[in-house]
Amino acid sequence: MASTLPDPSPDARTLSAEEAVPASRGSGGVESHGIDHIPDSERRGRPRELFSVWAAANVNYLSLVIGGALVLMGLSLWQALAVIVVGNLFWLLTGLLAVPGPAAGAPSEVITRTLYGVRGNRVNNAVTGWLISVCYFALNLAAAATAAFSLVGDTGLPVNTTVKALVVVLIAALTLAISVYGHAAIVRLYPPITLALTAVFAVLAVAVLRHTDFGYVPERPLSGHALWATVLAGVALIASGPLSYTTSADFSRYLPRATPARAVAGWTAFGGFLPGVLVCGLGACAATAVDMNDPESSLQPLLAAWFRPVFLLALVLGTIALNALTAYSAGLALQAVGLRIRRQVSVLIDGTVSVSLTLYALLVSNFLDTVGDVLQLTVVLLGPSTAVYAVDIVLRRNRYDGPTLADESPAGPFWFTGGVNWRGALALCLGVAASALCVDTVYTGPLATALGGVDLALPAGLVVSAVAYALLMRTGARSGRRPEHP
Repeated sequence: MASTLPDPSPDARTLSAEEAVPASRGSGGVESHGIDHIPDSERRGRPRELFSVWAAANVNYLSLVIGGALVLMGLSLWQALAVIVVGNLFWLLTGLLAVPGPAAGAPSEVITRTLYGVRGNRVNNAVTGWLISVCYFALNLAAAATAAFSLVGDTGLPVNTTVKALVVVLIAALTLAISVYGHAAIVRLYPPITLALTAVFAVLAVAVLRHTDFGYVPERPLSGHALWATVLAGVALIASGPLSYTTSADFSRYLPRATPARAVAGWTAFGGFLPGVLVCGLGACAATAVDMNDPESSLQPLLAAWFRPVFLLALVLGTIALNALTAYSAGLALQAVGLRIRRQVSVLIDGTVSVSLTLYALLVSNFLDTVGDVLQLTVVLLGPSTAVYAVDIVLRRNRYDGPTLADESPAGPFWFTGGVNWRGALALCLGVAASALCVDTVYTGPLATALGGVDLALPAGLVVSAVAYALLMRTGARSGRRPEHP
């Protein structure tokens, strides 16, 4: 399989500029590494640290909103809870994608050169890496700002357009500060953040569960075709969260090379799955008692007066924790696109773009509609890209070498043909095409139309791209064809 899955041997290679010049230690605790390889001497930590990283990021307002949205879509409580569990099982894929981090000592934005080639991966990072991350940053920032507006209103200040803009900028600044300080700050801050958020949401759970109608069924229960269409749409909505983290190796790459792969995958997946199920489930339970079209206002009657500001602060804190991860990976993606800028600068660029999108989402567009449309539509890209990456990990048996991956020269093993691995690109395109034919969100694909609106975009994209990549790479290996160099 040496031709299509190049042996990542560090012998006889040409180093990129990033690898040739060792990263200097950052001053003041700011992480100095970007997409360059992390040497063994700087590896540290244990895989269980990944739990708090992902748990803190998933106890957030957006998860509460999405859980409530499932009931608003017409599902009964128990149907919604089942959808939440199934959708959050996709964290297993996120865990798998974190496994190459310790092996390569490199972020996902570099590891995926094995999938698409050096040049092809720049396009991949521009779209599925940077653009989608920035969109998620904006959506999460809008969610945090919504809670912060209420806090500002409680002080007696007018919540006008100027105040809203200032609040958005302030939250973004706090988020970007964590991202700029980087990996060490995230690992240090997220355990106490996880504990604080867990305590707040435990109090919220007591208040919500006291009013939950556990036998809730909508006035007009869905059945047959309409039920399956809604269930599949709900699973895609929930799954879009874990699928958006194709960059999970970014947060495991500082672990020692010998870290067990099962531990990396398990702690990553568990850190996302547990809070994902609990917080989304809490949102679904709340929807049986209050109108979750406006969760922040509707939940007020259920909460004690002293707890309301604490709850709002927790919503903001949870979203900051989530967005710090998103901004961190988006900054790495911008570097991997080919921009020779420091990671800190790339993070600030991401923040500027995200703030602009957030202000649009809050001041111009309907927030809930925007959330639903974006999350469901991104599945068209995220499902296939996740599947291709996962299959590559399995085919290579997680054998990745960071210094070799840093080789961007035409003589390097990941140049393929003209800088593009056309097999990987074709597998991704086939998966995206299959997903687009089956989607039913902001537009309806022809297959979704033929099925009466049943959205099979997620399974179609995953299966087609995974099978295509496995077959194309294995066929190329058996044929003995080697990558062509210009």
